[in-house]
Amino acid sequence: MENSVVKPLKVAMIQTELYWKDKVANMAMLEEKIAELDAGIDLIILPEMFTTGFTMDAEEVAEPMSLTTTRWMKQMARQSQAMVTGSFVVQDEGNYYNRLVWVKPNGDVDYYDKRHLFRMANEDDHFSMGKGRKIFEWRGWKIMPQVCYDLRFPVWSRNRVLENGSLEYDLVYYVASWPSPRISAWDILLQARAVENLSYSIGVNRIGRDGNQVPYSGHTAAYNHKGETLCFSQEKEEILIAELDYEILKEYRGKFPAWMDADSFSLK
Repeated sequence: MENSVVKPLKVAMIQTELYWKDKVANMAMLEEKIAELDAGIDLIILPEMFTTGFTMDAEEVAEPMSLTTTRWMKQMARQSQAMVTGSFVVQDEGNYYNRLVWVKPNGDVDYYDKRHLFRMANEDDHFSMGKGRKIFEWRGWKIMPQVCYDLRFPVWSRNRVLENGSLEYDLVYYVASWPSPRISAWDILLQARAVENLSYSIGVNRIGRDGNQVPYSGHTAAYNHKGETLCFSQEKEEILIAELDYEILKEYRGKFPAWMDADSFSLK
């Protein structure tokens, strides 16, 4: 796609409060929000654990990959004709995962399991760690999905150079339940991921309080490759829309090819 024109990507970021461990209520609420979106949206991003809130009660809320939530996501993708993505708790071969799933309008499904489990909430005691990075392609864009705490580990999301000389991805996005007391770190790191990777960076965080009385203040945002703010929202119920321009990104990468001087490394 490097030599052809790639259309702008129109992204909807749903910043919302979530009902505590109530899948039916959350899916009904989100379905209403998705139905309100204008036509022409390419990608709809939901928060981390969007059906339950950020809970360690994995056994209680988990479901098989092919069951209720994935079927609902397929329906939302088909109706909106957009890619729909967000994370929820999945049981797979006896293990529990904080799994980010993305679903295309044609029903194709893929996923990324959260790599960095938040030990301060004992997430590593209740969930299995994801094993690999994922890049998916959508409407000419190469996109890397990440989940919340992954944001603190820049090596994991580093935009690497492929054998053909192009960069691995054009957009990195984070679905999150990032608490208010540490929101300044979220703001700084999300912006840094855009600059250091010469890519667009998006973070979608929830608001409100969860069942453990942990507060969330949103700060859902999109940044361009220079770290400039495309959109930003504080503590309110809101759907943000950002239009990402691939051609501007490609032009900037050509004029400022800092990635050509990046250090090579391997992940273990």
